[in-house]
Amino acid sequence: MQVAAKRLITLSNDFIERAKAEITPHWGELGWVTYKRTYSRWIESENRHEEWDETVKRVVEGNINLDPRLHEDHIDPEVVSELETEAQNLFKLIYSLSATPSGRNLWISGTPYQDRNGDALNNCWFVAVRPQPYGDSHILPEYLDQDQLAVSMPFSFMFDQLMKGGGVGFSVVQDNVQQIPAVDTNVKLTILVDKASQSYDDSVALGATDKQQWLNEHTLDEGRYYKLPDTREGWVLANAHLIDMHFNGTNPERSNNLILDVSDIRPKGAKIKGFGGTASGPMPLIEMLFDTNTLLNSRVGQKLSSVDCTDMGNLIGKTVVAGNVRRSAELALGSSDDDAFITMKQDQKKLYHHRWASNNSVAVDTQKKDYTAVADSILHNGEPGIVNLELSKNYGRLIDGRQENIDGAVEGTNPCGEISLANGEPCNLFEVFPSVATEQGFDLDQAFTLGTRFAKRVTFSNYDWEVSRNVISQNHRIGISMSGIQDWILKAFGNRVVRGFKDGVDPETHEAIKEPVYDQRVVAKFDELYHDIVAADNAYSETLGCMPSVKHTTVKPSGTVAKLAGVSEGMHFHYAGYLIQRIRFQDSDPLLPALRLSGYKVEPDVYTKNTVCVEFPVRAAHADSAEFASAGTVSIEEQFATQAFLQKYWSDNAVSCTITFQPKQEGSKIAGLMKQYRHSIKSTSLLPYSGSDFKQAPKEPISKDIYEKRRAQITNNVKDVYASLNTMDKKDLELIDQSDCVSGACPVR
Repeated sequence: MQVAAKRLITLSNDFIERAKAEITPHWGELGWVTYKRTYSRWIESENRHEEWDETVKRVVEGNINLDPRLHEDHIDPEVVSELETEAQNLFKLIYSLSATPSGRNLWISGTPYQDRNGDALNNCWFVAVRPQPYGDSHILPEYLDQDQLAVSMPFSFMFDQLMKGGGVGFSVVQDNVQQIPAVDTNVKLTILVDKASQSYDDSVALGATDKQQWLNEHTLDEGRYYKLPDTREGWVLANAHLIDMHFNGTNPERSNNLILDVSDIRPKGAKIKGFGGTASGPMPLIEMLFDTNTLLNSRVGQKLSSVDCTDMGNLIGKTVVAGNVRRSAELALGSSDDDAFITMKQDQKKLYHHRWASNNSVAVDTQKKDYTAVADSILHNGEPGIVNLELSKNYGRLIDGRQENIDGAVEGTNPCGEISLANGEPCNLFEVFPSVATEQGFDLDQAFTLGTRFAKRVTFSNYDWEVSRNVISQNHRIGISMSGIQDWILKAFGNRVVRGFKDGVDPETHEAIKEPVYDQRVVAKFDELYHDIVAADNAYSETLGCMPSVKHTTVKPSGTVAKLAGVSEGMHFHYAGYLIQRIRFQDSDPLLPALRLSGYKVEPDVYTKNTVCVEFPVRAAHADSAEFASAGTVSIEEQFATQAFLQKYWSDNAVSCTITFQPKQEGSKIAGLMKQYRHSIKSTSLLPYSGSDFKQAPKEPISKDIYEKRRAQITNNVKDVYASLNTMDKKDLELIDQSDCVSGACPVR
């Protein structure tokens, strides 16, 4: 599966110019600004950011050249010709904003970083927290053999993927954490820092020790010494050393003295060349290592609990977030009868210190019928979500019936819940906007076929971890999604998919329920498109000589990517028909003068220094339609029914959905609806709907009159104004608090 870095297929400048003359990108009202500050990479040689056509060219070339036929000793010229045509069609599809790969691909594909770290093309990952071997991976502590079980391995995997910008789901169900042996050793941790380090004072303030002073009184052979290189791997290995020293199986010398030297770690504010952004200095790592050591030392003679393991994962997530522009997205999956796990966020001190770093869900099966405790917890703090592993293992689309162990290795999910995953496996996403694609003149079968082939090629990337290489080569899992689903159904069919409810009976409990009634025209179209994707995958898999994908379709929550085209996010209903969307910028951003001159309201952010808040008036597609519903008006019953529809007829993976509810009117319905749909939904989460409950809220519903008044004040196109100002571009600027998913669970890039 490892491929060399080659670029045989390129898009000519003549083609690019012709395509730009023919196609106008379908920018949403926030689209171009979001793109410019989220996915447009800095071109060092020209001292500026990419333009959209340059981004798309980079992304398409980075992907098309992953085709394994281009890495054989003898390359068929017909293959090159075929892929050149496909690259051109992909360019048109993405440039027009009829579809996009994931935000990760928009940021990484076609860069040198892709060749070094192919993992970075995938949004999110999953790992089971139990002792595992590192195997033939790019990270292997020198005190371990490849095949040796180590408690540190899942935490190293998590730390590594988070620092590459991916999200990580991790399982702390009882079957996993009970495999971890009791903690054997109380470890003395010493962290050294040299006076020459620019981080010296801040590091000492956090408990680090002056290196020279320590060496005057000690020698390095008094314990296990590790000097961290200034690399991502160095951080991961430092944490691995710490964890593994607490267990006799990975501490053969029975040392209880660990000496870590952070002197060489680059200071806060230094540039990170590969992934982008700026460094945090060693301080967050120092804090994490001391906190983790304190936790492990407190458990000597005992086994770690699910809460302990989640805390260790959350401390890692907190450390990665501190790296300035990096994001950390975690989902912790616990057992449904683990009360300590379910209630762990009620400890406010630990919640604010580190437990905020993960969304927490519980693993259930179809036998679970009592959701009272889960619903009560959701009402209080919006968690936990639920993940039905039984359905994920034995079903693709629900309409296709039970297929025993069709995905039997599944153990969890990515942080947004749209992809059920085996240990070490990533989600692999591509997203089509059907209403935009149709408007731009694309046949939907063609759009989804191109997306299928794009995602399939990602499975042939370079993967750093053996556990991932093994499961990817077996499953070739892809997740072809669509966004703007509510917009498209309204546009194409004139109504929402749920046409009402009829009386029914739960076949197991014999209780009366209300069964959804679906528009059969919508059912038929989704079913047709699903089979188009499967056919495209089967054909391409046969061509490449690999296994067909174990699963193919999903609905990702979307978020930042949906803003590019201005469509509703995933399966979600628009937040409101008309709203003010507030976006935060660094106050030095050169886009701000253009935004002011274009008529947008710009004011200082009331919460954060050196940040400004820009208000964008937004109208949802079909806002004035009698069939339009928003997150603030659609019933909880219709949202459950819509998610079940997509799980039944579209997604053979899962469907990411954050169901909004009115706490006073609908909170009492949650447990009953979870019970009713226990056979129909693989994963879901719920949050209370809030309008503009605080100052400068990210989204504020407004009336049509206010929208039209605010829209009339926008007198210029910000893209054109920005170009006319000939402003000097600046490096390392971005929109603040943007995420690739509507729930904020997944990272931007």
